[in-house]
Amino acid sequence: MGVTRYRSPWETAELDAVRELARTFFMKEAAPLEEKFARQGRPDLELWRRAGELGLLCTSIPEEYGGGGGTVAHDIVVFDEQLRAGAGAMALSVHSGIVAPYLTAYATEEQKRRWLPKMASGELLGSIAMTEPGTGSDLQNIQTRAVRDGDEYVISGAKTFITNGKNAGLLVIAAKTDPTQGAKGVSLIVAEVDDETPGFQRGRVLQKVGQKSTDTAELFFDEMRVPAANLLGPEEGRGFVQLMQQLPHERLVIAALGLTWMETAVEVTTEYVKQRHAFGKPLMALQNTRFELAECATLARVCRVFLDDCIASHLRGELDAVTASMAKYWITDRQTEVVDRCVQLHGGYGYMLEYPVARIFADGRIQRIYGGANEVMKELIARSL
Repeated sequence: MGVTRYRSPWETAELDAVRELARTFFMKEAAPLEEKFARQGRPDLELWRRAGELGLLCTSIPEEYGGGGGTVAHDIVVFDEQLRAGAGAMALSVHSGIVAPYLTAYATEEQKRRWLPKMASGELLGSIAMTEPGTGSDLQNIQTRAVRDGDEYVISGAKTFITNGKNAGLLVIAAKTDPTQGAKGVSLIVAEVDDETPGFQRGRVLQKVGQKSTDTAELFFDEMRVPAANLLGPEEGRGFVQLMQQLPHERLVIAALGLTWMETAVEVTTEYVKQRHAFGKPLMALQNTRFELAECATLARVCRVFLDDCIASHLRGELDAVTASMAKYWITDRQTEVVDRCVQLHGGYGYMLEYPVARIFADGRIQRIYGGANEVMKELIARSL
């Protein structure tokens, strides 16, 4: 048994089978394409459809809507194997871990049957459009407008840092339906889009420090018309509440990604220092190396136990926003600390992208920012005290 991997109490034989399927797919079919996807700034849609064929998309969505009929644990197992394989191009955590749960929670029966099966098959790629050029964590002050015009909404505004933005065919758009009401004026509206949709334009695929194979884009709406029936929820003005209700789930997913990167960094670094020699002996023979790895492995294990408790709470329907904020902030902060120490133990090779630890270092830094910056997490926690 490795020092950073043990069997979590929520894992089952069924999840083991899902893990094995995911590991095989990501190692054999996805990871070899990472460099190609990094060059083009997004993964090919064919890979999404292949994942859908294997049942690796929307694993927590009810079977009646084409999903796997599992729980958040099924999603987390898939995400875990994806990152361990170094095959992060497909933003499954957004498609399966955020957009699909929004639809499951708030869409009408007709909406679910129209959108979820296509998401599960990989035919329809999902994205959520919240962040704007001037608005990040402060979602109640978004500027995108959705004006009701008969049986349609007319949407105008701009979004940025939108994961899956270039490939997405289904957008959950956060917009102001009543700009005089602050948070109570925010609504979520679903739009089915393609490159020919009037009033809709995809901007640049953004050049990021890390996650270069993942599709992150700007989106622009210029009086784009969407059926009024695509409103999520029974009435306008429910969007901010819906966002707040789903953020614990989103932040749990981010914490889980952070732990995977942390554990993987410790594992690959342990292997490296046992093979790398300096001063006539393996780096692992040096006390500083052993102590550094001992501390990193302990931090990873403590975070694993905390995450396991959060997952168990979520499976019982008991995970609250404050605890999820604690998990997101604490685990991603420790992720950044541990990965940085692992880079240092690699020496100059830790800065070379041919080594997994360097890619983890670059890809994972955003974790402390998206899903609500960690400073915002601390503020939310402080308000509960």
